[in-house]
Amino acid sequence: MTTSAPPRHARAPELAVSTTALRKTYRTRKGRRVAVEGLDLRVPRGGVHGFLGPNGSGKTTTIRMLLGLIRPDSGTMTVFDQPVPEHLPAVVDRVGAIVEQPKFFPAFTARRNLELLAGGIGAPASRVDQVLAEVGLGERGGDRFRSYSLGMKQRLAIAGTLLKDPELLIFDEPTNGLDPAGIHEIRETMRGLADAGRTVLVSSHILNEVQQVADTVTIIGRGRLLAEGDVDEILARGGTEAVRVRVPDPATAARILLEAGFAPEPGPPGTVLVRAGAGRPALNAAEVTRTLAQREIYLAELVWQRPDLEEVFLSLTSEEHLGAGGPHVAPPAPLPPSAPRRSGGRS
Repeated sequence: MTTSAPPRHARAPELAVSTTALRKTYRTRKGRRVAVEGLDLRVPRGGVHGFLGPNGSGKTTTIRMLLGLIRPDSGTMTVFDQPVPEHLPAVVDRVGAIVEQPKFFPAFTARRNLELLAGGIGAPASRVDQVLAEVGLGERGGDRFRSYSLGMKQRLAIAGTLLKDPELLIFDEPTNGLDPAGIHEIRETMRGLADAGRTVLVSSHILNEVQQVADTVTIIGRGRLLAEGDVDEILARGGTEAVRVRVPDPATAARILLEAGFAPEPGPPGTVLVRAGAGRPALNAAEVTRTLAQREIYLAELVWQRPDLEEVFLSLTSEEHLGAGGPHVAPPAPLPPSAPRRSGGRS
């Protein structure tokens, strides 16, 4: 008799970035504003990780702490298993980041700007044409920076972060101010970088935009972790799939679908929203169509209604009572007379 081996526990993914119980507050006139509160962040190596939340939720503050630009009040952070900011010099060459609006010389060509940047950071000049090609600007490297569109300027900034061939790229709201074409360009660039084996951590308040490119996500609200995991797993928390059907008689169609084991509910005028129902493992749009056609009810329209990250976020913030009100403010704590006063920052 043979026995099967006991099941093995799934191996935890290797992490490019992790934080534990991360906290940061800023002093304001009303007391201390909590920008990040007990945040546990895990970014797997490889792929695109969306760091999502509304403006003021703590995304930029978290990124600044990871890069050593500001210090946390408490908690721990690691980048490639190295504690930061203590050991940031050991990993800094493996990280490229865009946190502020990039600065280039308007009258210089894109190639010349990158050559100057490469010289300043000790990167080989041979990398310039390589990174221009990597972000899709190989044929525009001889154009002056001031002639670039906003999307091209942002791609040039990404090229600058690639000069040292980093493993981890951190982009803070990289599509702000871009038109749809520019957003598409940046999205394709990030996807290409991830497909080439890099880890891309991108923060955004436009959840549905990142949904199109991210493999994994972390969603935060008011500095607190609300959800994390694979995009598909997160979307599954937003509810079941449905189809919206437009029919001449919605009430009769709903009754027929209910009798067939579907779960219909009223939709916009002239429509029925149809879900799978308790007795069905999955929703089949063809079966919805066939069920109604057999009773001589023919569809004028059928549209899939899938949950998206924005719906998940709204549901999470409602559950956590984070959907309304101003920023979280802790009670004021008096500073010692000698302590320096810090100004608040963008979160």
